[in-house]
Amino acid sequence: MKSNLLRRAVRPIGWKGRAIPESAAILGAMPVPVVVLDVENRFVFANAAAEQFFRTSAASLAQLRLADLLPEDGRIFALIGQVRQIDAPISDHDLVLESPKLNRRGVSVHGAPLPEIPGAVVLTLQDGSTAQMLDRQLNFRGAARGASAMAAMLAHEVKNPLSGIRGAAQLLEQNAGEGDRELCLLIQDEADRIRGLVDRFDMFSERPVELAPVNIHRVLDHVRRIALTGFASHLRITEDYDPSLPPVWGNRDLLVQILLNLVKNAAEAIDPTHGEIALSTAYQHGVRIAVPGSTDRVHLPLQVSVRDNGPGIAEEIRGTLFEPFVSTKRGGQGLGLALAAKLVADQGGLIECDSRPGRTVFRLSMPAPPPGSLGTAQ
Repeated sequence: MKSNLLRRAVRPIGWKGRAIPESAAILGAMPVPVVVLDVENRFVFANAAAEQFFRTSAASLAQLRLADLLPEDGRIFALIGQVRQIDAPISDHDLVLESPKLNRRGVSVHGAPLPEIPGAVVLTLQDGSTAQMLDRQLNFRGAARGASAMAAMLAHEVKNPLSGIRGAAQLLEQNAGEGDRELCLLIQDEADRIRGLVDRFDMFSERPVELAPVNIHRVLDHVRRIALTGFASHLRITEDYDPSLPPVWGNRDLLVQILLNLVKNAAEAIDPTHGEIALSTAYQHGVRIAVPGSTDRVHLPLQVSVRDNGPGIAEEIRGTLFEPFVSTKRGGQGLGLALAAKLVADQGGLIECDSRPGRTVFRLSMPAPPPGSLGTAQ
């Protein structure tokens, strides 16, 4: 007779008509993803953390083989084979688990035989991608703070003398000859151009952001309509939304600005004849960040993704993609993604990019509204 704890922990119960061993209660309580594969690599057990890792319910996993989720020539299959061959635990690190259904990088896998079920293997998976993402995010936020400091310095050190230069050029123009008048107008035009550039940097300055519940699907629909009536009118934009997703805790106008920027970048990167942009939302567990100056940790369960099938981002700039002045566009100033990173951070979220030839994804991980703040979403 199984205990209530075991009934809750085992998902699903059964393997060729037999119950999963009592050790499943321990495996089910573990905070890291744990699965059990039978001799044919079918899922016979998955704990709650594994459901989140594979983004599939245990009931659905029970109908699948590992090969349904990952290519069979991957290192994880070699590890499973070695565990069965030597009947002993084996570990491997920094694995890439990548397929149309799954995208995990930096994964450590520990495999061990399960004596109660002949040929079965227990896999424990440690996902390093979240830690890597958080580490990159700290760098992004540092870059945003550096850009903010630069904006303040430029505004103070450039705008004031620039106004004096432009005013002096206007005075000289009044008594100048025809040739000198053209030079005075040139000085004024260049002063205006420099002021415009400084104003663009001023967007990085630290300003308070008003946050409220936001219906992210309305924001995405708005961005999609703008794109299809303008710069992406020749492209296909698909939607894959989680209808049960709660509101995002953010600023509607800033979210429109961020997502419009990402969609525009995707539209400019992909083939105009076969290009496709996919907008998606999902709920994810396990992403939490510390709040500076306190012991609180913020849960970021709401994920918004912009994916394209373009050529991908060059590997040499991926690590600095969200820093100012980094751009792959001809004539680009490299401020768009740096600004996006700052605006996401201002709303308490994270932004990351995963890119390879034929698939680039920008993901926003955003907080849900705090308790007591739920109202009509914008």
